[in-house]
Amino acid sequence: MKYIGSALVSLFVFVPMLLFAGDNTIRSVNIPSAVVVNHHTLKAGHYKVEWQQPGPNVEVNFLQHGKTMASAPGTLKVNDAQIKQDDIITNRNALMEIDFGHQKEAIVFPQKG
Repeated sequence: MKYIGSALVSLFVFVPMLLFAGDNTIRSVNIPSAVVVNHHTLKAGHYKVEWQQPGPNVEVNFLQHGKTMASAPGTLKVNDAQIKQDDIITNRNALMEIDFGHQKEAIVFPQKG
């Protein structure tokens, strides 16, 4: 009986820790032309975009071939509808927003004036 009680206590203590241990979110995105994000130029290409949940304010890492190419603060938002493909929104080559295809997630990047 003593062992069952210990096992139950362990479940209630460690399972929530395991659930929150892997809170990184990774999405793939194809950037069709060079963009500037947080003073870094990202060349056109395929990137993994990674951030720590839950948001809304997140630090976003852009990875290519396992190497971090740029990091930037962003705001995670939820769209009402899913879009079919990635949508990269820029203004004068500055990355403003990424809407992820087949997801309701989007990341908005602050613009410095």
